[in-house]
Amino acid sequence: MAATVEARQDLFSPGTDWQPLRILTFYRVVLAGLLTVMYFALQDSNPFRTDVPRLFSTTLLAYLVFSITVGFTTRLHWPGYHFQSLLQILVDIGAIALLMHATGGVTSSLTVLLVIAVAAGSLILPGRLAYLFAAVATLSLLFETGISIISPERASADDITRAGLLGLALFATAGIAHVLAIRIRESEALALQRGIDLENLQQLNQHVIQQLQSGVLVIDPDNNIRLANDTARKLFGVEGRRNQSLSSVSPALASQLEQWKTDNQRQPDAIPSVTAGSTLIPRISKLETAQGSGALILLDDSARLAQQTQQIKLASLGRLTASIAHEIRNPLGAISHAAQLLNESEHLDGSDKRLTEIIGNHTQRVNTIIENVLQLSRRSASRPRNLLLRDWLEEFRNELAQTEQIAPDHLSIDVQPEDLSVQVDPGHLHQLLTNLCQNAFRHAGNNARVILRARHSQAGGAELDVLDNGPGIEPEAAEQMFEPFFTTASSGTGLGLYIARELCEVNQARLSYRPVPEGGSCFRIRFAAESGA
Repeated sequence: MAATVEARQDLFSPGTDWQPLRILTFYRVVLAGLLTVMYFALQDSNPFRTDVPRLFSTTLLAYLVFSITVGFTTRLHWPGYHFQSLLQILVDIGAIALLMHATGGVTSSLTVLLVIAVAAGSLILPGRLAYLFAAVATLSLLFETGISIISPERASADDITRAGLLGLALFATAGIAHVLAIRIRESEALALQRGIDLENLQQLNQHVIQQLQSGVLVIDPDNNIRLANDTARKLFGVEGRRNQSLSSVSPALASQLEQWKTDNQRQPDAIPSVTAGSTLIPRISKLETAQGSGALILLDDSARLAQQTQQIKLASLGRLTASIAHEIRNPLGAISHAAQLLNESEHLDGSDKRLTEIIGNHTQRVNTIIENVLQLSRRSASRPRNLLLRDWLEEFRNELAQTEQIAPDHLSIDVQPEDLSVQVDPGHLHQLLTNLCQNAFRHAGNNARVILRARHSQAGGAELDVLDNGPGIEPEAAEQMFEPFFTTASSGTGLGLYIARELCEVNQARLSYRPVPEGGSCFRIRFAAESGA
């Protein structure tokens, strides 16, 4: 019933569907035109058995003019729908009643047109107006019958009975049409709501697919791309047009798809990305369509998966290190405190004091290792931002020069082009470069020179090199330097470069070491290509 009420409210709103009324006006023009042509063309044979020719012709011509006029007003939607509908149905009833009176009254062959007019009015206008039309038509019949009885030449006792039966038929028609109109409007409202729900569901599905971090490709049986979300377009450079051939976008993926079609149990191999500068891991599943068997391909960026794995690993490491810190720090503090008290004793000789110093140094080293591991495990998730490297590196150099007492000319910056930018967490990049620059100045000696040089990479991202003029790193040590707890210094913890590499991983970057032919070391940070690049 709620749908019916809404349909009734919408009927008189500016968005009312005028199509039913336009159909009625077309029917009226055709009907009036046919009656006029038949009457005047076959006037000698009197096809309608007209008793009052003057009344019949005048009413017929006036009805034809009215039909043409309302045809235009209906097209113009003026006056309003309700007023036009009510006026047209009442005119129909009046005109047909006059035509019936001129052709024999209730015995006229035009009686059926009165039933059609009442039924049309019941369908076009809702509610109890259907019974109004039936009442007006019945009163017109009774009035016409009363006038006929007054005329002795047309009087008949059966006319009253026929008029009563015809009135009952008109009310029955109005009732049936009224019920049908309600059902039709309920069906229309339900269909409209279902259409809205389907459209909303389609928009929701498209939004979900577009927001997926995995690339989505829908492939038809002819290996054409029917649908690609934004992630897939960025990974492959897929254009917006549809039915683009998969082989033209990625021959490697097209080859993987052909192999999968021959063996559905086969796991596809990783393929290179056209724009991301990394590898993609495809997952293929069968998709049945009306045209045949297609395929649904999900594409995951290996760099993003590595980042997620890294975050899970760091979360597990955080729980482990928190437990380690709790279990080790208390006894370690007790050992350190006991060594300090023992060192203050007056009964210790020089060798014993040396032993207490060794205890203190090593407890301090163990505490430093715990602090470094806790720093790694407590690090927040990456919040990348778009950074202009030159401006950011200038600020970094000024800050590092103040905190580490470094002459500004010992740390130089070379960025080409000037507007080179990267997507990275500023805090992570600051910690990473601080670690690398401190190592460079520590190992390069008193005359250390460090250069921060940034360029575009061949993979589409950016490269930031930290170069120094130190003695370099031995090949054997270079292979293991990024492993945790590996160090060549007696006082080191072996976690600095490991933390630096982990910081790069969570920002989808890569840290590597490469020797400089003319001497020195180069640590290269390779950033991933920006989204949408």
